[in-house]
Amino acid sequence: MAKKEYSFYPGCSSQKGASSSNYMVSVDSMCKELDIQLNHIPDWNCCSASIGYNGGGELPRLALSARNLALSEQAHPNQDVVATCAACWLATKETKERLEHDSSMLAETNTALKEAGLELKNDKEVRHMVEVLIEDLGYEDIGKHVKKPLEGLKIAGYVGCQTNRPFGINGESFENPMYLDKLVETLGADSIPTYEKKVQCCGGALAFTEPDKSQAMIKDIIGAAYDNGADMIVTPCPVCQMNVEVYQDQINATFGTKFKMPVVYYSTLMSVAFGKSAKESALNGQVIKAKKLEEIAKK
Repeated sequence: MAKKEYSFYPGCSSQKGASSSNYMVSVDSMCKELDIQLNHIPDWNCCSASIGYNGGGELPRLALSARNLALSEQAHPNQDVVATCAACWLATKETKERLEHDSSMLAETNTALKEAGLELKNDKEVRHMVEVLIEDLGYEDIGKHVKKPLEGLKIAGYVGCQTNRPFGINGESFENPMYLDKLVETLGADSIPTYEKKVQCCGGALAFTEPDKSQAMIKDIIGAAYDNGADMIVTPCPVCQMNVEVYQDQINATFGTKFKMPVVYYSTLMSVAFGKSAKESALNGQVIKAKKLEEIAKK
């Protein structure tokens, strides 16, 4: 029996060949070490984070996430729902909160779900994976699994906006959340608590429609990491990871910078520190190679 079991909503971007499939690899590796069992929600659908605000209407948007919650209640009735993607977590948690405080909207949503033979009780929590790590395990327990401390690395914790507002992580500041800094230190690396861009939006919603604005925002995020002497950036968000990593060549061409800053997931850091190989930690999925992490993984 696994120490901890959760009903897991993987989200679209974690699927094979998708933009954050490497995130899922490192999460699986991390969870195996920590004895966490993620029970996938059967027949899950998109959470509507990307398309739900684009004219589809409130009820269809909420019903998409409500369907996932109802399926979770049916398949894993005693388990909280956990998501690794910040956008999935935010969309699903918003749905839970809205329907918890709006009985008429819950009734309308259940009318829609009834067509699929489902009914939502809405009685389980919706949590991000970092909440599970912090609240259910804690830094001390995580530290006991470290086999290869990330010594010599200075890492900027980039939280982004979606895991920070409007809900945030319990007990953390909205302006200066410290959980990534504490996690970095737990894994043996040096954190940058004063990293001033840790909660700035990366402009993900503008990446295709107004890329000049998005890339200007990303430039500031990366520039601040360099200014603070960071070797790499760590994030809990697939959108942030992708945006801050993959546009560096375009930013360099536009602004004359020479950025080549690795951007990794917290689960990648943890997997390497737990003694996993570079492949198990999904370092082969990096666009900008995290060479210093790869060196530690080879030890």
